[in-house]
Amino acid sequence: MNTESLPEIESHRDLQIWILKDLKLVPVPEGAYGNFFEEHCYVVLHVPQGLRATQGTPKDLHYWIGKKADIEAEGAAGNFVQDLQEMLGSAIVQHREVQGHESDCFCSYFRPGVIYRKGGLASALKHVETNMYNIQRLLRIRGRKHVSATEVEFSWDSFNKDDIFLLDLGKVMIQWNGPKSSVSERARALTLTCSLQDRERAGRAQIGVVDDEFKASGLMEIMEAVLGHRVASVYPAIPSRSINQLQKARVHLYYVYQKDKGLVIQELATCLLTQDLLNEEECYVLDHGGCKIYVWQGRRCTQPEKIISFSQAQNFLQAKGYPTYTNVEVLHQGEESAAFKQLFRTWSAEPKNKNLELIRKLNQVKLDVVQLHSQPELAAQLRMVDDGSGKVEVWGIQDLGRQPVDPKLHGQFCAGSCYLVLYTYQRMGHIQYILYLWQSPQATTQEVAALKSNAEELDLMYHGALVQAHVTMGHEPPHFYAIFQGQMVIFQDSSRPSVKGRPAPATRLFHVQGTDNYNTRTTEVPPRASALNSSDIFLLDTASICYVWFGKGCSGDQRAMAQKAVTVLSENDEGRETVLEGQESPHFWEALGGRAPYPSNKSLPEEVSGLQPRLFECSSQHDHLVLMEVVFFGQEDLDKYDVMLLDAWHEVFLWLGEAVGRQKEEAVAWGLEYLKTHPAGRSQASPIVLVKQGHEPPTFTGWFLTWDPYKWTESENNQSHRELVEGSLEIESVIAEITAEVNNFRLSRWPTNSRPSSLAPQALKGPQDRTEKELEPGPKAGGSSTSSSSSSTSTNSYQSSSKPMVNGCLSSKQLMHQSAKDLPEGVDPAQKEFYLSDSEFKDVFGKSKEEFYSMAKWKQQQEKKQLGFF
Repeated sequence: MNTESLPEIESHRDLQIWILKDLKLVPVPEGAYGNFFEEHCYVVLHVPQGLRATQGTPKDLHYWIGKKADIEAEGAAGNFVQDLQEMLGSAIVQHREVQGHESDCFCSYFRPGVIYRKGGLASALKHVETNMYNIQRLLRIRGRKHVSATEVEFSWDSFNKDDIFLLDLGKVMIQWNGPKSSVSERARALTLTCSLQDRERAGRAQIGVVDDEFKASGLMEIMEAVLGHRVASVYPAIPSRSINQLQKARVHLYYVYQKDKGLVIQELATCLLTQDLLNEEECYVLDHGGCKIYVWQGRRCTQPEKIISFSQAQNFLQAKGYPTYTNVEVLHQGEESAAFKQLFRTWSAEPKNKNLELIRKLNQVKLDVVQLHSQPELAAQLRMVDDGSGKVEVWGIQDLGRQPVDPKLHGQFCAGSCYLVLYTYQRMGHIQYILYLWQSPQATTQEVAALKSNAEELDLMYHGALVQAHVTMGHEPPHFYAIFQGQMVIFQDSSRPSVKGRPAPATRLFHVQGTDNYNTRTTEVPPRASALNSSDIFLLDTASICYVWFGKGCSGDQRAMAQKAVTVLSENDEGRETVLEGQESPHFWEALGGRAPYPSNKSLPEEVSGLQPRLFECSSQHDHLVLMEVVFFGQEDLDKYDVMLLDAWHEVFLWLGEAVGRQKEEAVAWGLEYLKTHPAGRSQASPIVLVKQGHEPPTFTGWFLTWDPYKWTESENNQSHRELVEGSLEIESVIAEITAEVNNFRLSRWPTNSRPSSLAPQALKGPQDRTEKELEPGPKAGGSSTSSSSSSTSTNSYQSSSKPMVNGCLSSKQLMHQSAKDLPEGVDPAQKEFYLSDSEFKDVFGKSKEEFYSMAKWKQQQEKKQLGFF
């Protein structure tokens, strides 16, 4: 390894980027991050900082290949990545990225988006030049959560109905929104446009947005002036193929090795994968549905094997017939990414989070509600918003309606039925709600539908403030158990039970499971001896007495919780009898139908997951769920147009932005599809929690590194995309100014069906960038802020106009304090100051035209009013 050729690593920076120039790594200026030239290769290093670093998140090292980069550059980039990995150590994940097919991890670094630039980097090594206005380009903007902008041919032929296009003319940037693009896509594209305005034009460029061509006729006039008259209609885009969750459900693990200059591919396993399949002395390839390839390296595999990992992966792609742009990720044992770990049925690792030990010892801890409220990360990991001491209301679903349950019977559920449990609590002085939708696996389709419709009715009554948690019998979260303080009992009845009370006593057997208020439930089981277990506690309820049976392996905590549960079945002590295993009476066995063998295995506690949560943007294509992951996520990644899925492993959250429409109805179905198609074989009974924007519980917010409860204020949240465009960008004044300039340069001389001459970019740079030699006589603009006629009509009027154009040769007396009718012929009333000579302009305004036109528009108008030129 030649360390002299490697760049210096700045450990305090989370992101560093180098471009491969003349087979050497050259640092990219931070202001140019996100810009990539298609003829080059890049190396990108991400080093987690702050809390992410303390959580053990590995570093990520990417090499990016432009679609027109040569083979030599690609090979050199791969070699640099290997050398950097060796220098940085093994705690790093390597990625191979190809233009247009980057991983979600790569795209997550660049907000508001990635920009693909044509050609190669000039020798001056300037990725982005601020205040450059002699520019003329057309960008196609695509993407939902991960946005990309690609330079395309400067022609109407590049347009389509589905995408968004940015006509960048230096001083003016016009965003044309395809009629089939969504509101969220338009808003995100505008964010990218504003970012370009700030980064490349120092905020001075004017932005116009075309949402409706008829209403934005003035902007369309400018577009047709520079792109030529649009002859043909704009066609729909060729549909892009998105990888849906059904395709991602297929995983295959291979042992891949070289033999006699050939590649041997040996399949070891498919779904469901287990961690013990990975041998620390070997290297493996995991094929995730053909959409991504993982290369896993054991800690004891040889250095030569590690070096050829990318080449092995490319040989694997070729052998499988996969596209060369397929994403490749190389991982080292002990430093696997969250996405890789979740492809396995279970994944065990040394806990790197101090709160995991607290979760394992939850039964030894008395929950501090104040601590849960002040530390949402603890609430999220414990899955507890508080200690369950809030207000509780329960309804049973009967005859497709909801019937209230007597508070004395709270915690008593009948299998086969559905219930609504409304929990109200206070947090930081605010009232919050959780509505649990409890259903039995035996519930009918009609009952489940009635459960959801009644939940929606309650949500409307509470003005959309309810967090809706869909829970299935036997898979309830800890907080649900805590609500009933260890007295939750599930009855099994063959006939439809009444929600008003428990049916008449009969011989019944109940299994008590749990060690504290946060995990104890009592479930009715068949009344026979084979249902017993020596490690647990059972309640045998007969017509005359209730037996509390202690197995030999039960603990003191289990016994304490059983004493609380038995009060639900038998209210007085006289009707109970404690029985130790081996000391049962004949009546006890008679009630169970006689003796029979039964197990003595200890039920294992629920495995505490050390897996990192993952955030996805949800959408649907051809009735299948499509997910886009946001890696290193934060609250800023939640947008009011989004449906986001947060996978916390033991439960799945669906976050609904306030502007989400019909997708709200699909959210639960998306959650179920996600669990059903997950390659790790996730239980479809896992809780699915619907969370609305502005009503997030701490069990949700705690998975984010920081959370600002006041981020979505009334004023900010209600600002629409249209208001943002029209309110802050002064569209009408821009149209008036640019239309006048376009007309002044005799755009009518350009062919209407072809691109304009080289004069076009000069015409649109602004008055301050032109000299008198560049100006030619031409027809008058008309002075209106928007054109009421079509572009073709406007062009014809320009050609027929015979009025002379005057510029740069009028005195201040002819222009100052003059109404439009008193101005010399050919003068635009909106730009009277422009017709002054440069010297007189400086005498009157005290500055040059260039300085004046670089000022904010409102400042220009203010000065013009004061000096009589408005």
